[in-house]
Amino acid sequence: MKTKYLEYFIEVARTGSFTEAAENLYITQPALSRIIKSLEDDLSTPLFVRARKKLILTDAGHVLNKHAHLIVKQVDLLKTELNNLLTPKKGHIRIGLPTITNSFFFSELLASFHKEYPEVTFQLEENGSKPIQEKIIDNRLDLGVIVLVDDYDQLDYYSFINETLKLVVPPSHPFVTKQEVSLDELKREKFIMFNQDFELRNLILVACRESGFKPNIISETSQLDFIEEMVASNLGITMLPESTCTELTSDLHTITITNPTIEWNLALIWNKDTYLSQIAKEFIRFAKLKLTKLNDKQSQ
Repeated sequence: MKTKYLEYFIEVARTGSFTEAAENLYITQPALSRIIKSLEDDLSTPLFVRARKKLILTDAGHVLNKHAHLIVKQVDLLKTELNNLLTPKKGHIRIGLPTITNSFFFSELLASFHKEYPEVTFQLEENGSKPIQEKIIDNRLDLGVIVLVDDYDQLDYYSFINETLKLVVPPSHPFVTKQEVSLDELKREKFIMFNQDFELRNLILVACRESGFKPNIISETSQLDFIEEMVASNLGITMLPESTCTELTSDLHTITITNPTIEWNLALIWNKDTYLSQIAKEFIRFAKLKLTKLNDKQSQ
């Protein structure tokens, strides 16, 4: 049974039509019909009920459809792995980055890597930690950067930033004269937050709950720019990591939060239970080296 035949079968099952499937596959309809008939002969059972308007999968057809997708996927992974072994300096890396991180630093990291491996291409996706983590587990991304809150059964990670959150307020806010504030002083404030896709939100909610109050969230977004603009417009306050605060362009004030401080840990993650291309592994090694140097420089 040829893998290509299974791909043809999948397309017929998807479209429910020999005519449409043949057009999508760029082969003739009689040739496609012969291929499906060959599969049926090999399996000694019909795969489709030839209804007047649409082909309908038989019970055997449903079983083959399920396994055909798995087989085709595994063959594609085999080809990819073999190709990466033969051409380790080529490839495509899919990376998820949270919108809250230092975009300049990661641009520099990618540029440095691309300089050494000019034939490598990147797919970059900005999102919150939770969607990035889910896509890596589902093999829709190769690597990602997330806020680290726990150990993960399916993930390997390299933690590279450990810092605290700062309170961010507009220039007209009464707190601008303070060097620090305790968390419980914020119970009557209006909060501007990242949405539920962002682990940063959960860190803040947990800390506030442990301090005896539920924050009054008046607006949520996935964009750092919107948060900055809303705080600057005196709609509310927010909390952001120290490194993010240094990138704010508005005339905002940042204040140390005490009792308790809220830690923010950033990590590079990847799925330890799936295949990683040689070039993705090389990127991990390269990123660890660069990030270690960055941490050493900041600690001096």
